[in-house]
Parts: sequence; structure tokens; C-alpha cells
Amino acid sequence: MKTRKSISKRFKITRTGKVLRRRTGLNHYRAKKSGKWIRKSRKMVKLATPEAKKIKKLLKYQRG
Repeated sequence: MKTRKSISKRFKITRTGKVLRRRTGLNHYRAKKSGKWIRKSRKMVKLATPEAKKIKKLLKYQRG
């Protein structure tokens, strides 16, 4: 089984095993969003446990 390259570009697995993703809504329509929201959105967000399990399965052979 190969690593899913599209998944490996979108998610990051930390050393402790958490799966991080980019926050949504940052590509367009940013003028109506507050600066506080945009600054907060720059950080990666932890994925929920059920989804994280599925992502880890697809990234089984990726090195951290």
C-alpha cells in the first residue's frame, strides 16, 4: 500500500500522533471576515479523533 500523496500534502502528523489540518475559509471572501479571525486561522487545527484515525490509515507509510 502506498502513501496517499494528496492526503500527505493536506495533513500533518505530530510526534505525539495528533493530526493537524489547515483551517477552512482562507482562500477568498476575506474582506468580510475580521482581522482577529484571519490571524487565528493561520494556525493549524487538530482533527477530530474519528477522522484522524482514517487519515492515519492513509498515511501509514509516511515518515514524520
